[in-house]
Amino acid sequence: MTEKNMKEYRAMIWLKDPSQPGQRVTVLATSLDDARRRLEKEHGEGTVFDLHSEEDANKPR
Repeated sequence: MTEKNMKEYRAMIWLKDPSQPGQRVTVLATSLDDARRRLEKEHGEGTVFDLHSEEDANKPR
């Protein structure tokens, strides 16, 4: 995919250690599913996170 087709997705990842604060990350991906796959690949499957695209969140529903 080209850079034009990529969107920035933001996530808050909660670590397994509850005494540690969540970690904010950004990922470039072609879709929400692609972003989810990339996060799970980097941080481990089953990681708890809140993932969204600012661009999509600001669109009227």
